[in-house]
Amino acid sequence: MTSLDKPTPDMDHPQRTDQQDAEAKAVTEAALFEAFGGVRGMVETVLPGLLFVTIFTINKDLGTSAIAALAVSLALVVVRLIRKDTVKHAFSGVFGVAFGVVFAKMTGNAKDFYLPGMIYTLGLAVAYLGTTLAGVPLIGLILGPVFKENLSWRTRNPGRKKAYAKASYAWGLILLAKCAILFPLYWWADTTQLGWVLVSLKIPPFLLAVYLTWVFLAKAPPPIDVFAEMEAEEEAEKARKAAQSARAAEVRDYDA
Repeated sequence: MTSLDKPTPDMDHPQRTDQQDAEAKAVTEAALFEAFGGVRGMVETVLPGLLFVTIFTINKDLGTSAIAALAVSLALVVVRLIRKDTVKHAFSGVFGVAFGVVFAKMTGNAKDFYLPGMIYTLGLAVAYLGTTLAGVPLIGLILGPVFKENLSWRTRNPGRKKAYAKASYAWGLILLAKCAILFPLYWWADTTQLGWVLVSLKIPPFLLAVYLTWVFLAKAPPPIDVFAEMEAEEEAEKARKAAQSARAAEVRDYDA
């Protein structure tokens, strides 16, 4: 059994200094910022929908509103490409807007611009809850590579697995609550009302979920850096081989 396979004891309440707590919180905050795109990611999430509902409120024209929303999504991708930043958040926004535009154009109902995103939100909520019940919380799958721990938390870090489970439950329930507001409005409200409510619900639930994730993970045991462990094992193996070669050389010299 290698060190990568060995389980570590459950450390739900490790004795950490104030400095270690502060470092854990800072590392967790930086990882969440990277994983979810930070302030720019939030802007890229909100801006296309905000532009769509603003233009539609003014002129009630689906075509103009849809084109403007798609154009600003593409512009955000171009800006990231020019600055050589990661484009995953901007690209996800483009795909979301494109699906909404196509769907609304196909049905001729401006409200359907929002429907693909609402269905995606519902599916994501189910995924968070379902994966957690299955013992593989989705937030752990998302953040594991960011923390360089991959899936080590599943078997080697039980306290961290519990934190990921709590965070995934939080995300799932928050998204379900959001869906419980939006889907009735899809049937009862007009396009403008639905659009403004949806835009207003973009950031607050997201920030609440991210904050709760930060709280749970900052109090959890530190991640196990499996990449550092693999590098250490490789170095140890090289050292063992070098030692064996040296001993073999000594034996040959002695026999000679």
